[in-house]
Amino acid sequence: MLAMREMAASDPATRLIFLGDPDVLVERVRDLDLPVAVETLDDPAAALPHRPGVMQVLAVAASRPVRAGRLDPGNARYVLGQLDLGVQLSTDLERCALVTAPVQKSTINEAGIAFTGHTEWLAARTGAGCPVMLLASQNLRVALVTTHLPLSGVPGAITAERLEATIAVLHADLRARFGIDSPRIMVLGLNPHAGEDGVLGREEIEIVQPLLRSLAEQGLAVSGPVPADTAFTPQRLRSCDAVLAMYHDQGLPPIKALAFGETVNVTLGLPIVRTSVDHGTALDLAGNGRADPESLYHAAELALKLVRR
Repeated sequence: MLAMREMAASDPATRLIFLGDPDVLVERVRDLDLPVAVETLDDPAAALPHRPGVMQVLAVAASRPVRAGRLDPGNARYVLGQLDLGVQLSTDLERCALVTAPVQKSTINEAGIAFTGHTEWLAARTGAGCPVMLLASQNLRVALVTTHLPLSGVPGAITAERLEATIAVLHADLRARFGIDSPRIMVLGLNPHAGEDGVLGREEIEIVQPLLRSLAEQGLAVSGPVPADTAFTPQRLRSCDAVLAMYHDQGLPPIKALAFGETVNVTLGLPIVRTSVDHGTALDLAGNGRADPESLYHAAELALKLVRR
């Protein structure tokens, strides 16, 4: 609860509302012997400014009994119900942000619900045409053109239209949400060595380079395509405000290696502020008190900063 105390101290009016099943939370508090009181809210408007050691919970009832670390497709709707309620509250309430914990995508799909991740689900619920996943640490920001696709599907998804739309969202939200007046965006190549003049692939020549030239002529500070294997050197990173990677495992390993646990997942291009942790469900740590909440604290802190801005 340390980071929550700090957040409350920085802004006494901050209200933290937790979404979930109060009975499950009470059980976890008891099992872990935590000095936390769980208070149930009937109306989000009744939430009080945050008090250290108190969780104000807007109830979403679990469909089936919840056991720590045990997956149950029968609770998929319970999980998604929390997301949908979070979207509704973030849309209806002023100066409200949504902070999400990790979910197990495979279990939701086992329940017969098509789900590729928070990013796509929240975009569909808010009508966002081009959601962009951004991971941000204190010294580095990495955005993605494609997110949860099998590697075999990435080349076909890299189109000039998609790349242009992604850069437009990234540029706009770096200005509006992060306060960067003239964002400098470094774009990675898709292929090894950024295609090496067409020897290792032609996507850079046929798609990426023409688009970046066009955007530069329009006044955007874009550079690339840069080979991914040399993009994350200190010298290159000093010359940009964000790196745009072509696919998930091209962009995320470097930032997680440099700042795991301090990185926040931010969904750009939404009409709401949404942040999340930089890790998965860690089922082996569920319910034993050894999980590290640091990334969740950072996600909540960044959400407050973004919604205030």
